[in-house]
Amino acid sequence: MTDTPSRKLAAILHADVVGSTALVQRNELVAHNRIQDVFRRFSATIESYGGIAHELRGDALVVEFARSSDAVCAALSFQSANAIHNADLADDIRPEIRIGISLGEVVIADGTITGAGVVLAQRLEQLADAAGVVVQGTVSETVPARLPFIYESLGELVLKGFDHTVAAFAVRLKMGEQLPSPEFVATAAEGSPVPTDNTPSIDEPAVHQDIRFCTSADGVGIAYSVVGTGPSLVKTANWLNHLEYDWESPIWRHLLLEFSKNHELVRYDARGNGLSDWDVEDISFDGFVCDLETVVDEIGLERFPLFGVSQGCAVAIAYSVRHPERVTGLILYGGFARGRRKRGSSNEVEQVDALLTLIRQGWGQDNPAFRQFFTSLFIPNGTREQMDWFNDLQRVTASSENAARIRAAVDDIDITDLLAQVSVPTLVLHCRDDAVQPFQEGRRMASMIPHARFATLEGQNHLILENEPAWIRFTEEVQSFLANNLVS
Repeated sequence: MTDTPSRKLAAILHADVVGSTALVQRNELVAHNRIQDVFRRFSATIESYGGIAHELRGDALVVEFARSSDAVCAALSFQSANAIHNADLADDIRPEIRIGISLGEVVIADGTITGAGVVLAQRLEQLADAAGVVVQGTVSETVPARLPFIYESLGELVLKGFDHTVAAFAVRLKMGEQLPSPEFVATAAEGSPVPTDNTPSIDEPAVHQDIRFCTSADGVGIAYSVVGTGPSLVKTANWLNHLEYDWESPIWRHLLLEFSKNHELVRYDARGNGLSDWDVEDISFDGFVCDLETVVDEIGLERFPLFGVSQGCAVAIAYSVRHPERVTGLILYGGFARGRRKRGSSNEVEQVDALLTLIRQGWGQDNPAFRQFFTSLFIPNGTREQMDWFNDLQRVTASSENAARIRAAVDDIDITDLLAQVSVPTLVLHCRDDAVQPFQEGRRMASMIPHARFATLEGQNHLILENEPAWIRFTEEVQSFLANNLVS
């Protein structure tokens, strides 16, 4: 019987022995045995980092990992161990492997793994030096910054079988650093503090984040995660999300810890963003709502509250109107019903056009003026650490083209006609001097939702930070609302 094909996003490692023919010509039996030993030892390393070895094709191995960080660490760990092993050999029959790692869609059926992710990993492997590792740009962006790696750009490359350029990087361990253990990698990827000999432990709850993938009705791979225990709470995606990176970020970490304290927190990266598919045809508001529908259906949630930030509020509202029987309440922070192109102001439309130009030209680049412009809008009162993290967030969450497409879709949102149809308890919170989404838009949205409670927060930041007074009021309002309305 033929298995039903399974499609998903995964980190794929492709490894190949360098110059195997020449090794065999020197001594066929010795070379064969040593090549087998290479893959035996590599398989043990792969298993320790949670990888699944799918196929050994001649002198090549295909491995699936749930996280990019595990794939990169397994690759570098083995290359280091193999160099030491080969140095002890008396002859010149010393098998070396080169490795490529991608993050992409794969198809698994009848024990065989195929798909764009496998092909791309193979193409990247062919770029690597002997005993080297080359990764896709997206892979480098999803590996936690705290891991001690150096990435050397090989440029934007045209690879056989792909109609778009691919950013490629050679990766190696920083000089003088130790290779991370599997436990260290898991801790870093899950966002909980990584203790070192020189760092005191931090009194924060341990976090275990389970990242998985599902496919939307229009074929887009969506990454989602579940953290914590208790009644489910779903956070809708907004611009600038990354399931792994957010846990390290002082912009998001405090909020995620707060919501996962007493709830099973469900999050996801919207299409074109974070760990979800970047190469997508449809980036639109309907697509964003489809992403939410896909995730909650995949998990099998029946009744749950929704928490939205910025344009995630509009997504939450649209879903609650489509599926009122499933939503127990809405928590909406920094939101709006009308995007900038729909508010009727020529000044705002001009700002939209200027912003899109800046995004296309400067997104992700080391341009202080551009970075400071965005930072001053989203977190004008942020600390230096928070500002630096926000700048880095641009690089890892989306390409310049996708950032512009997402921004354009957000600016075209208009769910005004849905507000009167909201039939669930609703809490709307907005900072009085929010520089990204005006206070009056949040107030207008709340006034048009039947029986909605509106809470004014004092502050200028669009993304609420832990070190500002508004955070205390925010948590009090949300905790009270959840306790009184949303526990079923």
